[in-house]
Order: sequence, then C-alpha cells, then structure tokens
Amino acid sequence: MLSAAVERHVALMRTCGFVFDTQATRLAGFAAFAVARGDTHVRTATVLDWSRRAATHAQRRIVYLTVRRFALTAVTEDARHEVPPPDLLPRTARQRPAPYIYTPEAVAALLAVADRAASRRCRVPGQCRLLFGLIAATGMRISEALGLDIADVTPDGLLIREAKRHGRRLLPLHPSVATELAAHLHRRARVRDGSDALFLGDRGGRISENAIRRTFGGMLALTGLEGVARDGRNPRIHDLRHTFAVRSIEACDPGRGNVARHMVALSSWLGHVNIVDTYWYLEGTPTLLGQIADRTETFAAGASS
Repeated sequence: MLSAAVERHVALMRTCGFVFDTQATRLAGFAAFAVARGDTHVRTATVLDWSRRAATHAQRRIVYLTVRRFALTAVTEDARHEVPPPDLLPRTARQRPAPYIYTPEAVAALLAVADRAASRRCRVPGQCRLLFGLIAATGMRISEALGLDIADVTPDGLLIREAKRHGRRLLPLHPSVATELAAHLHRRARVRDGSDALFLGDRGGRISENAIRRTFGGMLALTGLEGVARDGRNPRIHDLRHTFAVRSIEACDPGRGNVARHMVALSSWLGHVNIVDTYWYLEGTPTLLGQIADRTETFAAGASS
C-alpha cells in the first residue's frame, strides 16, 4: 500500500515536468524501510528514524522533507497517513549569496559590450552576445547553455539535454530570440570544427565555462557593474537566471490561483526538481512588493465590507 502510494506520487511529479530521480530513490528506500517495520502508512516516528540514516544534519533534513512532501500528497488520498511537522528537524545555516536582480537597462548594457569583452580570437563573431542573451531570455543555467549542440536548436525551441538533474526539457523561444539564434547558426556554419557545439572555444571544440566567466568579468568592468551586488560582491551570471524568474512572476496575471499555476510552470521551465527551489529564486523587487501591497489592500477592503 505504501509503495503503491509512492509510485503514484512519483508518477504525478514527473507528469508535472519534474525529473524527480533522486527523490524517487529516497522515497522507494523509505517505503521499503517502513514496510519492513510493519507500517502501511506514513508515520512521523518512522520518517524521523529513516532520516537519521543520512550522514549529515543537512542531508537528514533533506530526506525528512522529501518524505514530508510525499505525505502531504498521500494524506489527501488516505487520511491514515501522518504528515510530519515541517520543522521537527531545525534548519541549518545556508551560505547562498543573495540574488542580484538586474534592471532591463543593465541587461541591455551587458549584452552591448559582450563582444568587446570576448576573446580577440573568438571564432564566431557575436557568439558571446548571443550566449548571454539566451541565458537572460530563457533563464537556463550557464552549464546548460554551454552544453548546447547545433542539433539542439529545433523548430519548436531549444532542447536542454545537459540539465543539472540529467533531465530534458524544451524551451520555446520568443521570435526575436529565434531570429538572433538563426543568424548565429549561419555564422557558426562558416566555421570548420570537429565539434557539434553551438558555442566554440578559441582553439576549437566547446567553449569552456572559465573562458565565459572571464568574459563576463570584462563585461562587468565595461558597464560599471562591478561590486554593485549586496556586500560589495560582483553580480553573477547565475543572477541572470534569478532575474528571469522574478520578471516572469512580475508579468503573471494577478490572482492567487494564477500565481500558483504560474509557479508550477516556472519550476518546470527552470528544470527544478522541487518547487521550493523556485521560491528561493524570487527576490523582493519594487514591482513585486507593489503587487503584494495592492492585493493586500484589496483583500483587506473585501474583508471589512
């Protein structure tokens, strides 16, 4: 019974577009552990004992919360499941830097100097501008962009094969982005190279992440964006991905149901396994905070009438 519930939950998450491989393995292990103890439903004590098998406190909390999220789904089908409390295992300090959200003007400025900051030996003119433009326009990871092959450019969009969790997803492109990409493919076809990579290094083959990070450092210097992030840090390439997520939510139609559906779609688009990872991507911007304030006032006015 418990194993069947796990299988249904895994199938549901994958239908929603999540890779869910690591989580599926964890849940299958938990189900086997629980059944061996004679449990037919989720029990908080069993979840706690199962999580203690992990090596570190951080890993124990991850395992615990994975089973808890499953329990939240399972209890809707069978009330005999217990839902473990969310903070039974306390949080550990996380050292993630606060996201830096680029303004549209800053993104435009970065793209305008991308080719100036690129290596003088760049074999495909304009490829750095396109590379950073793709990241800004689609929110893909830098590793995913660098992993693109020519064949990954399809009539329906970009096929992301080199995903963080080894999953695949298709990203439809805005017509303006598709036009820029088509022009790049035309220039790329003129360069003889044994690699099928969409973006080439100076000496042939796929361009390296180190080379791109050096280029990005030059772009920050040329645009005066060095040290503008919190605590005097430099903005990161990854912050373009954060910016995409925030602007996506800002453009979402108002309404709790619309936002909830949009978050699920955004999580799948970004290639996240858990939607909680997508929530972490969001940062309070003036637009978002203004929308929250407007909706709060509307709710308060309705409650008082």
